[in-house]
Amino acid sequence: MIYLVEHFYSIQGEGRYTGTPSLFFRFGTCNLKCEGFACSEIAPDGVEVVGCDTVYAVNKEHFSHMWSKITRSQELLNVLDLYELPQKSVDIVLTGGEPLLYANDEIFVEFLEELHARGHRICFETNGTVAVDFERFEIYKECIFALSVKLSNSEEPYKKRVRDDVINSIASYAKDAFFKFSVDAESIDLGLEDEIFDITSHAPNADIFCMPLGGDKKTVEANTPMLVEFCKAKGYNFSDRLHIRIWDANKGV
Repeated sequence: MIYLVEHFYSIQGEGRYTGTPSLFFRFGTCNLKCEGFACSEIAPDGVEVVGCDTVYAVNKEHFSHMWSKITRSQELLNVLDLYELPQKSVDIVLTGGEPLLYANDEIFVEFLEELHARGHRICFETNGTVAVDFERFEIYKECIFALSVKLSNSEEPYKKRVRDDVINSIASYAKDAFFKFSVDAESIDLGLEDEIFDITSHAPNADIFCMPLGGDKKTVEANTPMLVEFCKAKGYNFSDRLHIRIWDANKGV
């Protein structure tokens, strides 16, 4: 069963395509919790849920009111008609949660194939731990993958957050793939360079983007200055989190 949490037309705020008009589909469920990111949200039942900045797309127990069941690919395609999109095909960004948990679902694959047929560039935002069957589903070879592999600051175990076989496969078969790391100022002096080198060695030709950790403008701004200097020193690409700069912690913009 596929669960869609939200959709919105905005600009891409992170990574290679920052500033590009994009229609986002946020899917529910994830195989990681990333409680080390310490972003929190109060659920309707009053429980404070801690994790990444989209905990509502990870925790169905407390945010089920936001999760809609998808039973046909046409339900997802109908979303495109809800927005006044420009004539030029906009990017379609599939995020979560972890969208690749639905990679083998027939409905999901049909959706991707139709998007491609309509001329859209399809971009996945993934934690890089879920394998994709590129031979069975050729459509994934036409997609772009932002590999947001989690670092130790996520407090997830290494063996759970780093899958070298998955990273290598995606980088080898996808139309394009690049790394996108969430970095806080405190982690920069705690072996971060070694962590990034270890992870990116499994796809040495993929570009590296580092963005400031944070689910709100204040936190992002606090983590930015040291990260900029770190990127300059190591030769990494700095990626702002433009959507948070503009809209702070607001959802769906």
